[in-house]
Amino acid sequence: MTNPGLEGVVVADTRISDVDGERGALVIAGADVEQLARTTPYEGAVARVLAAGGADGAAITPAAIGAARGAAWELVPRLGDALDHPDAMDALRTALGHLRATGDDARDAIAAIGAAPVVVAAWSRRRARAEAIAPDPGLGHAADYLRMTTGAAPAPGAVRALDAYLVTVIDHAMSASTLTARVIASTASDLISAVVGAVGALKGPLHGGAPGPVLDMLDAVGADPEAWLIRELAAGRRIMGMGHRVYRVRDPRAAVLEEAVLPLASPRLELARAVERAAAKILRERKPDRPLAANVEFYTAVLLDAVGLPREQFSATFAVGRIAGWSAHVIEQRRTGRLIRPASNYIGARP
Repeated sequence: MTNPGLEGVVVADTRISDVDGERGALVIAGADVEQLARTTPYEGAVARVLAAGGADGAAITPAAIGAARGAAWELVPRLGDALDHPDAMDALRTALGHLRATGDDARDAIAAIGAAPVVVAAWSRRRARAEAIAPDPGLGHAADYLRMTTGAAPAPGAVRALDAYLVTVIDHAMSASTLTARVIASTASDLISAVVGAVGALKGPLHGGAPGPVLDMLDAVGADPEAWLIRELAAGRRIMGMGHRVYRVRDPRAAVLEEAVLPLASPRLELARAVERAAAKILRERKPDRPLAANVEFYTAVLLDAVGLPREQFSATFAVGRIAGWSAHVIEQRRTGRLIRPASNYIGARP
């Protein structure tokens, strides 16, 4: 019997994160995502997930991550045309491929985590026809990413909101990109190759590509969200930011991000709430047997817009946060796993 989506197939024991789709709960290395996002900056969450994967968490400090951003800046002039890609995910994938794997997974993880915001910000600046800005290793990861992108010192509220976002998306059990990273690691390949492969998986619109379209939807809705949504469904189009492969109730990360964006006084927040309420009502009436509630991308769009990031950068910002989770899974797979080699059912012609 085939299982094309691999639902329910367990491929690994993990200490990194757990998703309960029925209850709408996400545990990251022993902490509920809501509590972790409220109390822990991104660097602390990085140390937490990498330690859960088997790395020495004490060595993963804000100073080490800041130094990795500084080292990545030296790489930028040697990236060739990587930053000319029209898509930020293509630029990130190409640029990360320039990192040299050392064979020390923890060291390579910190290098990749540090490189991602430097590369994505430099891509964004080039797209805006502005000079790239060097990182400041003394700043926090979220603050430096905003500064390198916008060219200005970010407001403390924006930094706190982006920190909450990066923590919220740091890991999410066996997502497509995480499985990709673990499959690559299971072949005894290096961590950088595994992360590059994971970026390719995250680029797909069914995985990490919807936050920008959510913002497009909010721009298009107008004064009557319910009428607009009904027209979209009648035309056979999806409602962006609604529904999830695992969650049968509202994504807990949506609640975290809705709370995080509140202090920023975003003019889009009330509209987003109105659209969510209307979409949930319409989808419940039209698809009563298929639970469809807001997912992480719904309020991601509002938050990333409110902190000043352009929508073309949203998916790559997801990757900036998720690289730590991928790296943790690579380390864990290396320590406890074996070659991942599923079977297939041949249905072609026989000789």
